[in-house]
Amino acid sequence: MDINPTLFYIISGILVGIIIILSYIIRNLLIKVETYEDITVDQTQYLQNISNLIGDSKKHLSKLDERGVFQSDDEVGYFFKQMKLVQKELDRYMLPDNYGEKKEQS
Repeated sequence: MDINPTLFYIISGILVGIIIILSYIIRNLLIKVETYEDITVDQTQYLQNISNLIGDSKKHLSKLDERGVFQSDDEVGYFFKQMKLVQKELDRYMLPDNYGEKKEQS
């Protein structure tokens, strides 16, 4: 079986061209995935910072509530009660402690 050299070079050229095109596509996709991973890490850190801020305000508000300083019926007491309601609503958005940690893939 004799293969024509011209046919061999044409097929080889086409295969090399396909390999170059696929390498370019894979490289671009890899760059996009790495960019999205970086964005995800940044957003996870942002959400963890917000969750920490909510937790700190909860601790501070509960510490003020233990003292009973704002139990009066004046405007400050009303405002404090409203702040406790806002804090209760914010507590729903606190993240779990292990949020954003990388999980082992099996």
